[in-house]
Amino acid sequence: MTNKPERIIIFDTTLRDGEQCPGATLNIDEKLAIAKQLARLGVDVIEAGFAFASPGDFEAVSKIAEIVGTEEGPVICSLARARHDDIKTAATAIKAAARGRIHTFIATSDIHLKYKLKKTKSEVLAIAEEMVAYAKSFTDDVEFSPEDAGRSDPEFVYQVLERAIAAGATTVNIPDTVGYTTPSEFGAIIKGIKDNVPNIDRAIISVHGHNDLGLAVANFLEAVKNGARQLECTINGIGERAGNAALEELVMALHVRRQYFNPFLGRPTDSEQALTNIDTRQIYKTSRLVSNLTGMLVQPNKAIVGANAFAHESGIHQDGVLKNKLTYEIMDAQLIGLTDNQIVLGKHSGRNAFRTRLKELGFELSETELNKAFVKFKEVADKKKEISDWDLEAIVNDEIQQAPDLFRVELVQVSCGSNAKPTATVTLRTPEGEELTDAAIGTGPVDAVYKAINRVVNVPNQLIEFSVQSVTAGIDAIGEVTIRLRYESRVFAGHAANTDIIVASAQAYINALNRLYAYLQNKQQQPEAIAKKV
Repeated sequence: MTNKPERIIIFDTTLRDGEQCPGATLNIDEKLAIAKQLARLGVDVIEAGFAFASPGDFEAVSKIAEIVGTEEGPVICSLARARHDDIKTAATAIKAAARGRIHTFIATSDIHLKYKLKKTKSEVLAIAEEMVAYAKSFTDDVEFSPEDAGRSDPEFVYQVLERAIAAGATTVNIPDTVGYTTPSEFGAIIKGIKDNVPNIDRAIISVHGHNDLGLAVANFLEAVKNGARQLECTINGIGERAGNAALEELVMALHVRRQYFNPFLGRPTDSEQALTNIDTRQIYKTSRLVSNLTGMLVQPNKAIVGANAFAHESGIHQDGVLKNKLTYEIMDAQLIGLTDNQIVLGKHSGRNAFRTRLKELGFELSETELNKAFVKFKEVADKKKEISDWDLEAIVNDEIQQAPDLFRVELVQVSCGSNAKPTATVTLRTPEGEELTDAAIGTGPVDAVYKAINRVVNVPNQLIEFSVQSVTAGIDAIGEVTIRLRYESRVFAGHAANTDIIVASAQAYINALNRLYAYLQNKQQQPEAIAKKV
């Protein structure tokens, strides 16, 4: 990458900052699946994690560096505090990547210096310079961030950036860490940096921002106008608190309004050349994958990827769209990977046709994953006459999720009605291979199922979210269930899809419980009673 790119660099931090969203914890295989899809999407840089944070984070960054960080693939980056141990661990984790980056940071705002770091400005200047130089000893690609830059003294930020660039930083990232700034303010910060950091022409200006005031995307677009050339964002805008700037919104804003943004990148106004390297047709699929694996649902009215983003109910809007889509649509749904294809496969379709269609949809499955997905496809095809692409995506995403395979649902049976007490019988296979059965009465069939499961598994937890979505229209639609459990201060998500909502609910619950159970095992904490016989 040159220090004066003619396009916008997309730096995806879904696997690092996005995973900090409560309940969005991913295991290594899930992170790898997302990383592979991000590569297909065409992101320039994947921030694969914070290698020093835990052995699991280190392993995930290392595996992504080895498998996804090919010569043709994206840059693989690891975050590191401005500390020797952090930076050395990050360097080791990204070593297998053809192109690796270390992203180191230290806070610069007065409030962080006083209460968090307990350091003076001169101390922070020295640390930033020393640690960037240390990172540079491992890789030529070093990024530096003055944390909480949005609330920092601009003159101090200029000094820190000058020192970091002199020490070898090739990208300097300006974080609005708490989502505090407004677009005009953020644009002014970037302009101030361009005008007041003497060696800024030796580095790419990047921006990172949170959405606490709902202004992250607007802030980034203003930053582009003032010289920022790298945008740090996440799929679906996930992240801690109110999330990060959403990749899909930024990319599509730059695509749809490229004639507006072209002059800011020194291009002719009417240039049709893309402003990013993103394959927009992969956006919807990437959004669905991240949503399914993290358990973070996409709100229906979410820009670009929400269920209602291309829906029209108003009679006036419907009439206009039928006459010409441009009357009420500023982009084509197919541009983000949505299709109007409703019937793609049926119950008589074979494995080869199934594999071929999945490849057309962008799924690259191993033989084991394909076999699992094909079995599920046949089960669904026996219940549904028409299988759509959306159905296929739900089937594949559900079957290839890498939740720990500990407890398994073998049988779910419910009895309920207007004058009956909802009763559920559940049979689970334990991690030791034993089948255990229990029954319970609840306020409804799902409540009864969950109570029966709890009686068998007996892992303490609090159900804090239960959500059901229909994948397609019709009474035989596949239903997707997403749940979130809380244990102490941690949240665990579960997801499942099935034409039977009760079965999907049971599978989603077990999915989350398995994550919780694996967490307890890793902490070497055994629940008082793992399972009991009936």
